[in-house]
Amino acid sequence: MLSLAAAVGMIAGLGAVTFHLMASSVSHVALDWLAGYRAGGPAGEGEVFDATGQSPSRLRPWLLVIVPTIGGLISGFLVFKLAPEAEGHGTDSAIDAYHNKAGMIRPRVPLVKMIASAITLGTGGSGGREGPIAQIGAGFGSFLASRLKLSEKERRILLAAGMGGGIAAIFHAPLAGAIFAIEVLYRDPDFEAEALIPGFISATVGYCVFSVVMSIWFGIDAFVPLFDVSEGIRFRDPVLLIPLTALAAVMVIASWFYVRCFYLVNARFISLRMPNMLKPAIGACLTGVLALAMYYAFDSNGDRAGHDSLAVLSAGYGYLQQVLRSADGSTLMIGVLIAVGLGKILTTSLTIGSGGSGGVFGPSMVIGGTLGAAVGMVFKEVMPGVPVRVDVFAILGMASFFAAAANTPVSTLIMVSELTASYELLLPSMWVCALAYVFGGRWTMYRKQVANRLESPAHRGDFIIDVLEGMQVADTLRPGDRSFTSVPEGMSLGEIVHMITDTKQSCFPVVDANGAYRGLFGLADVRQFLYETGGVSDLAVAQDLASPDVEPLQLQTDLGSAIGRFAQGRFEELPVVDADAPHTVVGLIRRQDVIAAYSSRLVQLRRDEAEA
Repeated sequence: MLSLAAAVGMIAGLGAVTFHLMASSVSHVALDWLAGYRAGGPAGEGEVFDATGQSPSRLRPWLLVIVPTIGGLISGFLVFKLAPEAEGHGTDSAIDAYHNKAGMIRPRVPLVKMIASAITLGTGGSGGREGPIAQIGAGFGSFLASRLKLSEKERRILLAAGMGGGIAAIFHAPLAGAIFAIEVLYRDPDFEAEALIPGFISATVGYCVFSVVMSIWFGIDAFVPLFDVSEGIRFRDPVLLIPLTALAAVMVIASWFYVRCFYLVNARFISLRMPNMLKPAIGACLTGVLALAMYYAFDSNGDRAGHDSLAVLSAGYGYLQQVLRSADGSTLMIGVLIAVGLGKILTTSLTIGSGGSGGVFGPSMVIGGTLGAAVGMVFKEVMPGVPVRVDVFAILGMASFFAAAANTPVSTLIMVSELTASYELLLPSMWVCALAYVFGGRWTMYRKQVANRLESPAHRGDFIIDVLEGMQVADTLRPGDRSFTSVPEGMSLGEIVHMITDTKQSCFPVVDANGAYRGLFGLADVRQFLYETGGVSDLAVAQDLASPDVEPLQLQTDLGSAIGRFAQGRFEELPVVDADAPHTVVGLIRRQDVIAAYSSRLVQLRRDEAEA
């Protein structure tokens, strides 16, 4: 399994390279060369193409409506013609495949997702890269497992490993990628532990492959954090926890608005009576209109304010990088920060909620970072005696916002630390992520998440054994179950047929002259024998019907093992013996009695949990 995880990680890393180059190429042609808009990117990403449109004076604003619209039209056509599963944010589709589709993803989906997302983001649609790369990595993991005819469990593990490998590569965050893939599956604090080690392997290989290829082909050092932050970031004053509590509260409210707005827009587009392939074009057009309105609203302020406000388009990482380099906020305008944060919520909802292809993690970083920086600037004014750094509030805003929006506090904490190399902020990150998760856990961007492993169809049946392991066969065996009919091994078939008409038993233990257990047969065995022989034969006896390989259960056997025995066999009843007399049958236990015991125990556990 580990070698397969490494193979999945390698393909995920190459997929991340391909996706990055495709998105950069489309952006270079559509936005940089055609529209004259060069958004820039994070410092750790490097430049694949030379910048040709850095000056806002070269901007052709009216094309910021036309270019995204054309991109949405092409993307919508590709998705809804070839692979409708590739619409929206791909992480949710991967989660759905894990829980509800036995880990199956059609082979064409990753390719369509890659192309459609590159076009959406490259033409200015607001979205992120985590969704596409998660679906690309997950899709190859599913494909490889299917081709090798692995089990459903193994296919799901490779799917999760693929998600982790892709995210690790594209975000330069191997540990966070692996943890995110096993945490994002659930709303509660639960993890898919079986996929953790394969996820580590896949994430390590994927990140290394991506970084080596980018270094050899383009001279870009990808073995660095994605974002460059100002120096001197550290946490030394516990008094900061007071304004950070307020920051977490703001991020919870913002995350609620994000989720609410996204799915409200999504519902409106679903209700539109028009071809689905046209809807992403409408969403992209509205995105461009909003961006254009913001540009003209702030352009009169000068100092690149209008240009900065266009961070509501595409990924928006260039402006976020600028925010993270401003320790005191002197180069930032609080109005632009708030406008970009709220505007990014709207443009992402319009782009992805309309059926456009992209992710929601990247926009979340921009939203959390800009709104967090705005909160930091406010506290810098109202608490002059406290060492408030705007860049620190931006980083912690990124962490707390997505922790609340996605119910992934652990991986988000690690992700933001790896994205910014801000490991000195682990303690305040824990604080804001914990608060954001506790108060924001009632909503999520990923609606295909299930509460926990107990609720996942992928683990249906696993927890029956866990719940029953504390109970024994003796606890379930009713007094009536100890009154049963055993059959001497020499009883004729005719006598057996006459006997079964007077009993409710469905299975019969066969015993020898000393009462020792010799095997088991059921009503189906009698019917099958009669069918094959053409009628009752006086020569046939019980020994001919019995299956000697059916071992009895012991009174001391736990019900978890008992349900496993029922699952492996074909009998609805099994004989029970005492450990002190292993050859003497003392009763029969029925499958339905074990299931009833499980149901009763589960109800009791849930009642105890509710009372607690």
